[in-house]
Amino acid sequence: MKLLHFQEEGRTKLGISTVHGVIDVGAALGANAAPELKDVDSALKAGNKALDVLRALDSRIIEEGGAAFAGAVRNEEELTLEPCVLQPGKLICVGLNYRRHAEETNSPIPTYPILFNKFENALSAHGREVTIPKTSIKTDYEAELGIVIGRTAFEVSPEEALDYVGGYCNVNDVSARDLQMRTSQWLLGKSLDGFCPIGPYLVTADAVPDPNALGIRCTVNGEVRQNSNTGDMIFDCRTIISYISHHMTLRPGDLIMTGTPEGVMMGYPEDRQKYLKHGDIVTVDIDGLGSLTNRFV
Repeated sequence: MKLLHFQEEGRTKLGISTVHGVIDVGAALGANAAPELKDVDSALKAGNKALDVLRALDSRIIEEGGAAFAGAVRNEEELTLEPCVLQPGKLICVGLNYRRHAEETNSPIPTYPILFNKFENALSAHGREVTIPKTSIKTDYEAELGIVIGRTAFEVSPEEALDYVGGYCNVNDVSARDLQMRTSQWLLGKSLDGFCPIGPYLVTADAVPDPNALGIRCTVNGEVRQNSNTGDMIFDCRTIISYISHHMTLRPGDLIMTGTPEGVMMGYPEDRQKYLKHGDIVTVDIDGLGSLTNRFV
């Protein structure tokens, strides 16, 4: 199931992306649309009961077709989307988590996951413009798989870890490299406004059998810059979730960004580096999760 948020009549609404178009959940359920179904965040916090209602609606759409929900169907191409998670309590990033990315940057293979964070101001959505800051001349792209936590996790084992996932999404961990490397702390270059586009969908965990067997790609103006597989992660999704949960409680809606593969500009020889400039179109594409596209200005 592919969940998304869109703007309509000055409100943020929850939708399900289908072959018939986006189904406005509130319009489709009518009087049966409980408050916990107003957005992804609320549904995750409400637990399986809310998600089961959405799954049942998704099944009805498949069985009955779009015509049965005519008043609730929206043309996805015409929608203004919001982030697929609106207010994650935590935005946790994992650095240098692809073997070939560590090698391209001449970095040692980490012994433990390298964790840092972004803040909510960095969130952006598919189709939004991302502003290149005046303080940076080395703004870079990073295609990443995002994990959205579905239920409270504390000290979970790697074997159980994926049971705590609500869904997965595309992420572009935009990075101002000159600001990132100014000090030993990466925060400044990572958490500028709009530097964390996510989406367009939250694809529920039941639709992603193995998050470490997904093709992941990034293009800039149609040119392939990153082309890898999540199987190249040094610490897989199970390990990351378990490791973090042994140090802090993960709650529904928390977003974990699992690192980027090789092909970022920082990994190129200096004479071949072409950092993002005004007008560049960046697309992050992951098998089964759709495509996340943003224009940089």
